[in-house]
Amino acid sequence: MAIDQTRLDALLGQAVTDLGGTLHAALAVIGDKLGLYRAMEGAGPLTPAELAERTGTSERYVREWLCAQAAGGYVDYEPEGGRFELGEEAAMALAHEGGPAFVAGAFQLVTAILRDEPRITEAFRTGEGVGWHEHDAGLFEGTERFFRPNYVANLTASWIPALDGVEERLRRGALVADVGCGHGASTVLMAQAFPASRFVGSDYHDRSIAWAREAAARAGVADRVAFEVAPAEAFGGEDYDLVTMFDCLHDMGDPVAAARNVRRRLAEDGAWMLVEPRAGDRVEDNLNPVGRVFYAASTLVCCPASLAQEGQAALGAQAGEARLREVLAAAGFTRVRRAAETPFNMVLEARP
Repeated sequence: MAIDQTRLDALLGQAVTDLGGTLHAALAVIGDKLGLYRAMEGAGPLTPAELAERTGTSERYVREWLCAQAAGGYVDYEPEGGRFELGEEAAMALAHEGGPAFVAGAFQLVTAILRDEPRITEAFRTGEGVGWHEHDAGLFEGTERFFRPNYVANLTASWIPALDGVEERLRRGALVADVGCGHGASTVLMAQAFPASRFVGSDYHDRSIAWAREAAARAGVADRVAFEVAPAEAFGGEDYDLVTMFDCLHDMGDPVAAARNVRRRLAEDGAWMLVEPRAGDRVEDNLNPVGRVFYAASTLVCCPASLAQEGQAALGAQAGEARLREVLAAAGFTRVRRAAETPFNMVLEARP
């Protein structure tokens, strides 16, 4: 068999990059947990000993950690004096929790997923599902910290304004259901932006709902935000002016049943804002770095979650707009349009 050495070398080079990236994820979590990134922000060039003293950590560990960070391009290195510096851009990504560019939560999410590899490997053999609630607890917090910056950047600034007449309705006072809300980051952000409206978040995961209630209390919106433990196909209430789902429909066992419940709960002139990972309708449309991340996460989390539920639809995180429209049509939604998009998400507005 003839071997194309150029292709082989390129593949091996990619493997080295991937190995470094996988190991770096653990180091990024360590830097986040120990406050190493935060201690470097605005401090200028630091020696390993200076950073260790600032953070109450071991100089020898910190020195090796900094060298790895510099090799990966996350911090800058000054050979004269052996000092390391966290640039302003890196600080935005690694030290500014709550900001629109914060990515440390993504590393927490990924390392939590890796801890569940034996369970997913066994599911490959059996075909059984692995429920969201069965994963390492770091996945729940990491998911919130990963997705929240995207919502901070886009939810009230561009996604809601892109819906027909919804923003003004929320300003006047509306009733909103945030389905599959997880830790409630999206629910709380909307409540803060629209103080005249009321919000009901729901999720089947009871521990996430407990977290969401605490988050709403901390944010000072608990008087206008309620949370209930309920799956998407059975959340309650009626006459909602707006129903939202963020990055969760594709995880559901029976997305059509969930969509039908949304239709039942909407007011006559209500709207459903469905935010899903951006994807083309063909596999070849998604063979790119973003698609790689989504397909990998879908293999390890999204499809197993769906296969653990009744229906087992397993849409996957790269279902594409055409497949999503089929789900909405089956549930009785006749007016669907792509209202907004980012490099990572598509936002569909659906009405009966």
